Amino acid sequence: MQSEEKTILQRVVENFALTGNASDEQVTVVNLPKGKSSIVENDRSVMLKEYKFNEKLIWAGYSSRSNTVYLSVMSG
Repeated sequence: MQSEEKTILQRVVENFALTGNASDEQVTVVNLPKGKSSIVENDRSVMLKEYKFNEKLIWAGYSSRSNTVYLSVMSG
């Protein structure tokens, strides 16, 4: 994963974990149903990666094709 993608995911996940706000000024953020670990976007799979922040377990993935971050809360 490219460094820019990691930075985007980290920023969005931290903001979501701290505020509960699933939004960002630079990318589209889609909040998926609890427990999702992947999504199909235009015949392409986007796999979500596990992040732990502030006692919360969140799965997140980034699609460079649509400039979208997908979030799925697992716990917390």
